[in-house]
Amino acid sequence: MSVTDITSLANPKVKHCVKLRQRSHRDEFGQMLIEGYRECRRALDHRYRPQMLFFCEELYLKHENEPVLVAECEKLGAECFACSAKVFEKLAYRERPDGLLMVGPQPRLSLADLKLPSNALVLVAESIEKPGNLGTMLRSADAAGVAAVIVCDRCTDIYNPNVVRASTGTLFAIPVVEAGSGEALAFLRERGFSLLAATPHAEKLHFEVDLTRPVAIAVGTEQYGLSAKWMEAADLRVRIPMLGIADSLNVAAATTILLAEAVRQRIRSKQVAVPPSEPWHGEHTFDA
Repeated sequence: MSVTDITSLANPKVKHCVKLRQRSHRDEFGQMLIEGYRECRRALDHRYRPQMLFFCEELYLKHENEPVLVAECEKLGAECFACSAKVFEKLAYRERPDGLLMVGPQPRLSLADLKLPSNALVLVAESIEKPGNLGTMLRSADAAGVAAVIVCDRCTDIYNPNVVRASTGTLFAIPVVEAGSGEALAFLRERGFSLLAATPHAEKLHFEVDLTRPVAIAVGTEQYGLSAKWMEAADLRVRIPMLGIADSLNVAAATTILLAEAVRQRIRSKQVAVPPSEPWHGEHTFDA
């Protein structure tokens, strides 16, 4: 498939792409936006098939990587559009775009699609409101080797561009399912999962319970936490020790702490192996 040049902001493809920032437009067409080399690369590495690719050579950060990705998208049958800087900056939702943006289908899964290992670690996210929080939770879930993320009674759209961005593309590496709380609870109960919920009123600390068995860690909305349905269903109620004046943590931070404890226990019990460290090149990796 040949590459088409776009220099006009009035191009219909550009207008369609810009409208995909709106949830209603994404849902109408069943599409999503994926911007940035790392995000696009991770999507392709996990067998995602884009429908369109917009690129701008003037904005590339590294000229050796981007042409390979463009050629790969062409090979997969995506429509590829070479854009002027002005056009790409219109398309981009990032402040400092790096010249790559894919449009493709929303990868929808159901609970029935999940194939979970015997000692699976699952994350349940109930009514998360902020895209950045949900994306960060997906990134932490990927780091913890979570088998699946179940998003219940969603407030934010999983396919919001800022979820993709905050997840750094790990959205494509983890099975993510949307479900109602009732069906999610039934699914977990049928498969013998213990349900963990964090609450400031619990007696046990988060590192005092067994997280090596099949366990689902449930976290709730930023303002109110988990609903009564999930809290009452919890087998394990724990609290994260708070030693300062704050009485709660950001939901993404709390999620990361709980997942990290599960990883620590599973490494200690030799259920999972510690991967080798990556060589240090003088640059930090704690990027946004």
